[in-house]
Amino acid sequence: MEDDAPVIYGLEFQARALTPQTAETDAIRFLVGTQSLRYDNQIHIIDFDDENNIINKNVLLHQVGEIWHISTSPADKGVLATCYNKTSDTKVMTCAAVWRMPKELESGSHESPDDSSSNTQTLELLCHLDNTAHGNMACVMWEPMGDGKKIISLADNNILLWDLQESSAKAVLSSSTALEGKGQLKFTSGRWSPHHNCTQIATANDTTVRGWDTRSMRQIYCIENAHGQLVRDLDFNPNKQYYLASCGDDCKVKFWDTRNVTEPVKTLEEHSHWVWNVRYNHSHDQLILTGSSDSRVILSNMVSISSEPFGHMVDDDELSDQEDQHQEEK
Repeated sequence: MEDDAPVIYGLEFQARALTPQTAETDAIRFLVGTQSLRYDNQIHIIDFDDENNIINKNVLLHQVGEIWHISTSPADKGVLATCYNKTSDTKVMTCAAVWRMPKELESGSHESPDDSSSNTQTLELLCHLDNTAHGNMACVMWEPMGDGKKIISLADNNILLWDLQESSAKAVLSSSTALEGKGQLKFTSGRWSPHHNCTQIATANDTTVRGWDTRSMRQIYCIENAHGQLVRDLDFNPNKQYYLASCGDDCKVKFWDTRNVTEPVKTLEEHSHWVWNVRYNHSHDQLILTGSSDSRVILSNMVSISSEPFGHMVDDDELSDQEDQHQEEK
């Protein structure tokens, strides 16, 4: 197989939720959660063998419902959280829980990609994030640089901060706050900032982006009408404080300096339909990946607003100063 050829892996069911395994530093691993109404849902553990350019996989059963969001502990390779649909008394609720995968699957797998999934194993439930009094869960966020014991969940218009105790087998609600205003306010997404000693998060509801201090649970900034339509996703620049990316149904991706939110620092208008996801590359923060329902994924090279605005992805002697300044291309 050629080096630049795509490596393709098929799922049995449709999927809308995936995440890297953030605690894994020795392997390239992703988790993908499926959505099936008729059958038990699954979490596929995808390991990429970059030396042989092949994908190894394992499958875990997630029997409680469709997976709408998935995230992994930054400290424990075997622990993850999911938001999933649950039907109760003809009502559909979106719940959240913390799980542990089997011990033998916590690190990179050597299973052949042609092996069948007949040896499917089941996740161990550690605890539920009880949201019965707060509404439907939108997402779960782990404290980025922490010990895996702090989680924030967004449920309808509530921000809930949880402490995981007893080897993550118990979740205690330590603090919370509610978004107040007219209409039925609901959070759509959120991100925990890796900066400021992990004391800030950003949330999206409708067309508004807000910043919160997790110590006081008070709002610290508000970007009203950040997008012309619904805001879908957020991500912080991992290497540059105060810089936040947002995307939404107005087909735009915007970059903000949260110290001055009157205008975006930069706006991208490359997509022709809703932009569902935006993510920074953690090694080279000038690289921004966006996914849209226009059936395109776009990788943008945003040198001018990166932590290295003169372009250090190549050796200094390979580019003249003038070429450095014109490096911002897609």
